Amino acid sequence: MVDLRDDAGRMGRLVRSTEADAWVVLGGSRRVLEWFSGRPEPVFALFGRRSGLPMAAVGPDKPAAIVVATRELIGLGHRRIVLMARPRRRLPEPGAPEKAFLGELASHGLAVGGYNLPVWAETPDDFHRCLEELFRVTPPTAMVIDETAFFFATLQFLSRRGLRVPEDVSLVATDPHPDFHWCRPSIAHITWDSGPLVRRIARWAANVSRGREDRRQTLTPAAFVAGGTVGPARREK
Repeated sequence: MVDLRDDAGRMGRLVRSTEADAWVVLGGSRRVLEWFSGRPEPVFALFGRRSGLPMAAVGPDKPAAIVVATRELIGLGHRRIVLMARPRRRLPEPGAPEKAFLGELASHGLAVGGYNLPVWAETPDDFHRCLEELFRVTPPTAMVIDETAFFFATLQFLSRRGLRVPEDVSLVATDPHPDFHWCRPSIAHITWDSGPLVRRIARWAANVSRGREDRRQTLTPAAFVAGGTVGPARREK
C-alpha cells in the first residue's frame, strides 16, 4: 500500500491481476478498505480504518489506552501535547484513537486544533519538516507518536537538536516493539497481546475455507505502560 501510495485505483489493478480467494489488508486507509468491502472476495482488516464497514476485522482497543496516556501527561503538567500520525489516520477525518486523544485534551479545558494533530505528507522529508515547524516557536512538551518507525525517527530528531527525553520532551509510543527492551530510559508505550489477533485471523480463514460468512469485528484489550520517557513538564523560564 505504501508503494502504491494508498491509491485505490492502483490497488484495484493489482488486486484484479492477482489470483486470490481472500484478502487480509494490513493498516488500510478508509478509502482502501471501502474499496475492498465492495469486492466479492472475503476480506479481513488487520488494524486500519475499518469501523462500520461490512468486513471482518481485528485490532487493539487503542482509544481507551490513549486516553489514559494523555491523562497521565496532563497530570504531569503538560499543556502542549502533539500526536504524530500518518495521513491515513487523520483523513478523511481523525480515527477513533485520534478523536479520543483530542477529546481528552478538550475535557481538561485545553485548546484543541491543528497543532495537536499536525498535517504532514507520508514522506521522510515532510515528516522532519513537520517536526522542524513544531519546534520552531512553541515546541511541544509531550508527544504521542503513532508507530515505532516514527518514534525512533523522532528520538533521532530530538537528539540532533540537543533535546533530552523526558527532561525537555516526554514521549509515548502507541505501539509495543521488542527493541524497547534494550532502551534506557524505558519507553512509555501502549501494549497489547498479539496472540488474540493471530487467532482471530486463523478463525476467519477457517470460516472462509468452509464457505461460512464471517464479518465480525473485534477489539483486543490494550493498556498504557508507563515508562522513563515520560516526566513532568518543563517549567517555562
